[in-house]
Amino acid sequence: RAGTVPPGLTEDQLWRAKYIYDSAFHPDTGEKMILIGRMSAQVPMNMTITGCMLTFYRTTPAVLFWQWVNQSFNAIVNYTNRSGDAPITPSQLGTAYVSATTGAVVTALGLKSLTKHLPAIIGRYVPFAAVAAANCINIPLMRQRELKLGIPITDENGKRLGESTAAAQKAIFQVVVSGHWELISFSSPPAIPPVIMTMLEKRAFLKRYPYLNAPLQVGLVGLCLVFATPLCCALFPQKSSMPVSSLEPEVQAQIQEKDPWLETVYFNKGL
Repeated sequence: RAGTVPPGLTEDQLWRAKYIYDSAFHPDTGEKMILIGRMSAQVPMNMTITGCMLTFYRTTPAVLFWQWVNQSFNAIVNYTNRSGDAPITPSQLGTAYVSATTGAVVTALGLKSLTKHLPAIIGRYVPFAAVAAANCINIPLMRQRELKLGIPITDENGKRLGESTAAAQKAIFQVVVSGHWELISFSSPPAIPPVIMTMLEKRAFLKRYPYLNAPLQVGLVGLCLVFATPLCCALFPQKSSMPVSSLEPEVQAQIQEKDPWLETVYFNKGL
């Protein structure tokens, strides 16, 4: 913060300190982020929650509970990694949380009811499909303030130029596509555990030791997420850009007054 380097600090140590700081503090507000909302918590948290969703998917109460747990966790992540530095009131946060989790859970239950008479292997994919559909609801609702008021846009040097709702729309679209790997689960490693578990449950080993079902589910999901998480998050850069001509007319006019030759603006898309 002071811009000074302690004596004896090597370049590698300095970079490590930067990585740790960037992973724990919000890039716009500078606030220390909630521990389970940080990207470093994604694999251990998601492997546990997703593993339980895959294990306990047969009854409606179990689906309801684990989808609520998952969407509550996603709401924390979406809030923690939001873009912009505008404060959010407790009432706004509460409204966003209730609407996001309720919409997501209802979506999950609706999908489960549609697969009652389908083969068991299809039923195993309900948690992934439900989470993918629910996140399309969760993310925009938890970040609805950005869609209404916009997010900060800067020039290439980080100079703040104003707020833009067009940038917020692009940022949230990118997060829906990349930041939540469940959306591409049908074509990525997280689609593998249901197939493996369906085969294993037919073997004598799991019939003899049924209590190993949940640990195996969690371990398989964790192994897949180790690769899927960074792959999906890397689809779009954290510091995204868009042409000035794509911004709202009033924001374009505001920028032209400050820098008439500026063609591209930048923004933090969040995660």
